[in-house]
Amino acid sequence: MSEEYAIQYADEAVADLKAIRAYDQRKILSSIESHLIFQPRKESKSSIKAMLQPFWSQYRLRSEDFRVYYDVSEDPRVVHVLRVLQKTTGATMENPT
Repeated sequence: MSEEYAIQYADEAVADLKAIRAYDQRKILSSIESHLIFQPRKESKSSIKAMLQPFWSQYRLRSEDFRVYYDVSEDPRVVHVLRVLQKTTGATMENPT
C-alpha cells in the first residue's frame, strides 16, 4: 500500500464541520478518512471529482448531502480540506465566501 497522506483542515472547514449536526459530522469524517488518506486523486463516478480549473479547489468529495472541497500536494503528501458544504439544489458554487 502507498504512503498515507496527512489531512489538514482549513479554519473554514473546521467552522463548517462544527455547524453540522454530530451524526453528519461522523459520516463526513469517515468519508474523508476512507477516501482521502490513500488515494485522494482517484476519481470515481460517485465520490471524487476533479474540478475543472480555474476553480477554488482541485477536488470534490461527495458524502451524502455534503461536499468536501480539497486540494492535494505531493511534497509533503497532504490533503488540504478547504470547505465542507451542504449540497444545494443548484450548481456547484463558484466562490464559497
